[in-house]
Amino acid sequence: MDFLITDELKAIQLAVREFIEKEVHPRESIIEEEDRIPEELIEGARKLGLFGVSIPEEYGGLGLNMVGKCVVGEEMGRGIAGFSGYQGAHTGIGTSGIVMVGSDYLKEKYLPDMAEGKKIGAFALTEPDAGSDASNLKTTAVKKGDRWILNGTKHFITNGPEAHVLTTMAVTDPSRGARGISAFLVENTFPGFSVGKIEKKMGLRGNHTSEIIFEDCEVPAENLLGKENEGFITALRILANGRAGLAARCSGACRRLIELSLDYASKRVQFGKPIIENQAIQWMLADMEMETQAAKALTYQTAWKVDQGMNIIKDAALTKLFATEVYNRVADKAVQIFGGMGYMKEMPIERIFRDARITRLYEGTSEVQRMVIAAQMMKKS
Repeated sequence: MDFLITDELKAIQLAVREFIEKEVHPRESIIEEEDRIPEELIEGARKLGLFGVSIPEEYGGLGLNMVGKCVVGEEMGRGIAGFSGYQGAHTGIGTSGIVMVGSDYLKEKYLPDMAEGKKIGAFALTEPDAGSDASNLKTTAVKKGDRWILNGTKHFITNGPEAHVLTTMAVTDPSRGARGISAFLVENTFPGFSVGKIEKKMGLRGNHTSEIIFEDCEVPAENLLGKENEGFITALRILANGRAGLAARCSGACRRLIELSLDYASKRVQFGKPIIENQAIQWMLADMEMETQAAKALTYQTAWKVDQGMNIIKDAALTKLFATEVYNRVADKAVQIFGGMGYMKEMPIERIFRDARITRLYEGTSEVQRMVIAAQMMKKS
């Protein structure tokens, strides 16, 4: 395995880091307080090509492999989760399905605008009765002439209110269970499409989550994504590949937490000395560093396997599980190091602690990841 990055990718990494430090960090309070991402940040991300990291160069994207996407994701994770989640959902689960199994027509129609950030992507799988049990979909798609007619409701859809193109899963053959699910590309302008309730969340301010409602929604036949009745397989592939990107963002967030904690512990004086001189603080910092490096190593190992075309079902679950659990432990230790100040909204630690919690839930809960890992272990044995 070779995780060394090219000079070209190093330049991209440094450009994203500079963007996060100079443009995103100063605007984090705006995002948190106003629950919106300033347009200048979106425009800055467009100029850097951050909406096209997953899209091939022939369609206007950066065409990065998975290791490259993790390099970008790690830097994005050092910013505010609402912004990195917005960009990450678009470049990951929002566009990867089109790149994987989309027809030439669909790629040519959607990817150039998505690469420029003119059209934002989302992934519409989850429903009220289909959360961890993602195969239990109720949204249906019935073929009528040159149209598919979709009916149903999705919820907890990241980027739902802003998305222009949604990779949507619907039942096309109820008699076949998970093998009767198909994937579609649905535009927010199609007749019968509407945005429902916009959720109020614990964290992820600026990154909006909503219901998506289909009421006799008309989808052109050519917007079938991949083969009919193979949508669930496509969904699993999208989610598996996306988990490495999520883990990279978690590693980046952990790195920022460590930097903030080191700085605070070096300056905070109690009992006549900086608290970093106390063994209890040193041990917390050491554990934070150890687990962050382990999560990063696992992330890049899985990313490398993706780029080699290897089966990563178990690896993706291991990576998502470990990185998100580490992120939450590191955030908790950071609050402890900051003490009472870590509980105050004037410090970024309080926000990061809240933002971290969702990572153990979305894109597959920690419990589901353990089920996947155990199932793969039993299958192999």
